[in-house]
Amino acid sequence: MKYYFGINMTSQEYLPYYQGKAQSIIVVSNEGIRVEFPAMHLRGYLTSSGIRGQFCLQTRDNKFLSLDKIA
Repeated sequence: MKYYFGINMTSQEYLPYYQGKAQSIIVVSNEGIRVEFPAMHLRGYLTSSGIRGQFCLQTRDNKFLSLDKIA
């Protein structure tokens, strides 16, 4: 299944996830579905200003497959 969603998070807001104090992140897809996945998958998209953009999360049987930035 594919979930499309946007994130606009400052680097300060992401800090607890980066430090491992929080393990998973919950987003609401463009279709209104709440989706939870391991926050470590966002690390590659972190910049000094934070994480911003549109993403596509792909799962199979409720298991993480991939996370791609699409815009």
